[in-house]
Amino acid sequence: MLLDRLTERAALGQLLEAARGGRGAVLVVRGEAGVGKTALLEDAVAAAAGMRIARVAGVESEMELAYAALQQLCAPMLEGLERLPDPQREALGVAFGLRAGEGPDRFLVGLAALSLLADAAQKQPLLCVIDDAQWLDRASAQALGVVARRLLADPVALLVAAREPGGEFRGLPELAVGGLDESDARELLASVIARPLDEQVRERFLAETGGNPLALLELPRGLTQAEAAVGFGVPAAPGLPGRLEDSFRRRLRGLPQTTRRLLLVAASEPTGDPVLVWRAAGRLGIGMDAAAPAQASGLLTIGERVIFRHPLVRSAAYRAASPEERRAAHRALASATDPQADPDRRAWHRAQAAAGSDEDVASELERSAGRAQVRGGFAAAAAFLERSAALTPAPARRAERALAAARAKYQAGAFDAALGLLAAAEAGPLDELQLARSDLLRGQIAFASTRSSDAPALLLKAARRFEPFDPRLARETYLEALTAALFVGSLATAANLLEVAQAARAAPPPAPPSRPADLLVDGMAVLVTEGYPAGAPALKRALNAYRSGAVFPEEGLWQACHCAGLVWDFDSWQVLADRQIEVTSDAGAVMALPSAFTMRAMPHLFAGEFTAATSMVAQVESVSQATGISTARYAALALAVFRGREAEAAELIATVTTDVRSRGEGAWLPFVQWATAVLCNSLGHYEKALAAAQQVSQDSLAGLRLEANWAVVELIEAAARSGMSERAADALQRLSQTTRASGTDWAWGIDARSRALVSDGKNAEAWYREAIDHLGRTPLRVDLGRAYLLYGEWLRRERRIRDARDQLRRAHKLFTSFGMEAFAERARIELRAAGAHALKRAAGGPDVLTEQEALIARLASGGASNAQIAEQLFISPATVAYHLGKVFTKLGIGSRSQLARALSTQPDAAQPAIPHG
Repeated sequence: MLLDRLTERAALGQLLEAARGGRGAVLVVRGEAGVGKTALLEDAVAAAAGMRIARVAGVESEMELAYAALQQLCAPMLEGLERLPDPQREALGVAFGLRAGEGPDRFLVGLAALSLLADAAQKQPLLCVIDDAQWLDRASAQALGVVARRLLADPVALLVAAREPGGEFRGLPELAVGGLDESDARELLASVIARPLDEQVRERFLAETGGNPLALLELPRGLTQAEAAVGFGVPAAPGLPGRLEDSFRRRLRGLPQTTRRLLLVAASEPTGDPVLVWRAAGRLGIGMDAAAPAQASGLLTIGERVIFRHPLVRSAAYRAASPEERRAAHRALASATDPQADPDRRAWHRAQAAAGSDEDVASELERSAGRAQVRGGFAAAAAFLERSAALTPAPARRAERALAAARAKYQAGAFDAALGLLAAAEAGPLDELQLARSDLLRGQIAFASTRSSDAPALLLKAARRFEPFDPRLARETYLEALTAALFVGSLATAANLLEVAQAARAAPPPAPPSRPADLLVDGMAVLVTEGYPAGAPALKRALNAYRSGAVFPEEGLWQACHCAGLVWDFDSWQVLADRQIEVTSDAGAVMALPSAFTMRAMPHLFAGEFTAATSMVAQVESVSQATGISTARYAALALAVFRGREAEAAELIATVTTDVRSRGEGAWLPFVQWATAVLCNSLGHYEKALAAAQQVSQDSLAGLRLEANWAVVELIEAAARSGMSERAADALQRLSQTTRASGTDWAWGIDARSRALVSDGKNAEAWYREAIDHLGRTPLRVDLGRAYLLYGEWLRRERRIRDARDQLRRAHKLFTSFGMEAFAERARIELRAAGAHALKRAAGGPDVLTEQEALIARLASGGASNAQIAEQLFISPATVAYHLGKVFTKLGIGSRSQLARALSTQPDAAQPAIPHG
């Protein structure tokens, strides 16, 4: 019976009503074992009239089988698989083993599951029930976490029950379920104890169980009449789950031996398939009559599924058996499992049945690991390989498999477990190539886990070890080491960037023809060891190779984007940043998309394309929210700074600085300092801008960071405006080393604008005009606007008021059209000082679109369908329609055909032409 629980049942009722009303809803029911979570779930299912039900329960022994729970949940809806977008259909098909393909991105599998559930819910509201979520396989839990965070306008209710929700469900709406109140607890206890009960014993039960319903039902069952009367012998177990399991174990001892053996077989096979259980039981000589006592006791039901009364009954049945009895059960199950239909489950049972080393079983587990990796189940692959290594008799082969298991653990994000397996592998014996792979993995773990300052040294060690065996892999590892050293930056310790670059230059040359990544390694190494003028030509050759390759390479693409900005090559920066998003999306590597969107946002900002930059920021937030992975908000910071929103930018500067230090991402500290300098220059706080820019220039790796180049530009302006001409001139010399070696219009324009700031008279004017000429030939409208502003300010001080007004109006028009509020205000103040006026930009009213709404509206105005927008933004088509409805209301329109015109009146929507003259 379900006593009370009125508050909890009301919460579940609201969940169901939301789904019936067409809105997605999620609730995580949390509480200790036996507290009544499953009973509440059953009550919700009973109340879900008119809804389709899909349900699954996590099973502890199945936690290593990738996507097992998700496949069970989605199996009744797979008819909708062909209606999914191609990447999602492929990802889910591969994950479920329905088709061959490369291992899918786990986030993409989650999006596919969301689309599948949303598709099924269009016909009938859907209730998805997940019990014992703490025992879901990790891949399924991650996918369902993605689903839970993306439900909005789909008639889907997701109900999750767990003792303690894992990280995949953390932060979602929760319902904490505690014990029954005293009166209900007394009533429930009385229902199971017919004989008189000593009052002290009763009070002890009530106190020790804390109102836990299962404990109240189960613990009194083993009491003798004397114990019930006076309380002698009532045990005080260390924990309630342990006491409950002990109670079930005592009840099991009263069953016939064949029944206990049947329960053991059922407990060893988590699928709940009665045919398989009976087939295995038959191999152990157990007849079907063995089920009757278990069913009569209420511990087990065998019907369409094999169902234990509670997971603690399953664990009690399994743990009560001897090791030999367990091995026998697994042996029978392995024999009963079809090796063609379910080879991985068979391999797992064979492994559990093995008493010692067994190369045949170890090899079968290794093959299962390969299949799991193809499906993207790295956690499952790691589990298979770890068990395979344990069963391998030959030491060298065991070490090899432990190394493979460590890599799979790393790919699954289990870094501590990976390090443990690495230690086992290194106990050996490993050959030199395997030792190099071990060093590589240690470096990758160090970099991926905490951006550790040890990563460059570990990767350098691996690269050197690879040289005699695999020069190509050595160069790839040098690129990783250079990236790690650059990324960790000033936080690096054991190996600095110079040491890595010197080793890379001394490495054997690549076999011809050189790949773009080979040229990139060479260019970065030369830049570090010989300086910018020597390294820039080599980097430009690498960028040309990346842009002109018939088959576009993926390797080193992020580094190539960085280097394009470093050598002032704006065209390559845009092309490679676009390509990075394309490659990342095509590969389904959704976890890498925040980095790709962040990189692409920066060229958009410099081009004055703030709407596009806003969409990049929104997509960074979208992916981060959906995956639950925290991402430092670099792009959001840059956008706030360019917009000149002082309060927002200051808050982001503080937040990102904290994130940078906690993540060990030292390379991003100059980015934050550069952003601070831009903000302060835009506001006219030149001394603060100077202080921030100087911090970047004092970085020992300043010449290797694109943000450092930009910071020198800010330093020159701040110093010139603060009357520190000598400091500005010194900074100009450093800047010219990069701009003159680059030779692009961007570089020449920035150089000329900076020279004008430290020049007088006709020289200054010539440099301003040259800056405007060079920058006017580029898409860099922000830098062009700043050139107009500085030139106008100079003209006003020269008392050439009419000419000053012309330049200042050009600057104000550009800044206003972009939404660069602080720079626009600076131009407006200068115009007023020159005797002219410019209207302040009106602040957005209450109906200004949110970033998500603006992004969806922009995509829709470009002709994208709801399904296409949903695929791009990782939401469902129904959610797109929901947002578009709000957009139409805010803009006062009724159709998509009106969107483009209505958006042109929104802030940051228009992309103006560049004024020349």
